[in-house]
Amino acid sequence: MKFNPTPSVQDADIALSPAELEVLRRQYIKEGEYATIQTKFNYAWGLIRSTKPNHIELGIKLLTEIYTDAPERRRECLYFLAIGNYKISNYSEARRFNDQLLKLEPRNEQAASLKKLIDDKVSTGKQ
Repeated sequence: MKFNPTPSVQDADIALSPAELEVLRRQYIKEGEYATIQTKFNYAWGLIRSTKPNHIELGIKLLTEIYTDAPERRRECLYFLAIGNYKISNYSEARRFNDQLLKLEPRNEQAASLKKLIDDKVSTGKQ
C-alpha cells in the first residue's frame, strides 16, 4: 500500500469542528506577524476545509501569501489553492493552479482526480 501525504479532494470536504478551527486560528493569531509558515499553512488548510465561503477565501489568501513567501512550499500550495477555488466554484482559477501542479508532477493522482472534477463541472456548466 502506497502512502500519500497529500489529502484527497474528498478530505477537503470534511470540515474541521469549530473548536478545531479555533485552535488553529488562535495559534496563528498568537504567533502574529512572526507566524511560521507551518502555522499559517495549517490554519489555511483548516479554512479551505470549511463549508463557509468566507473561510475558504481567507484560506486562499493565506495560501497565496505562502506561495509567494516560501518557494519550497509552492507545490503544496498549488494543490490546496486549486481545491479552495474549486470549492467556491472558481473553476478557471482551480484549473490554472491544478494545471501548474500537473506540469510539475504529471503523475500526481490527487491532482489528476481534481482535474477530472474540475473538467466535469466546467463541461456540465454546474455551479
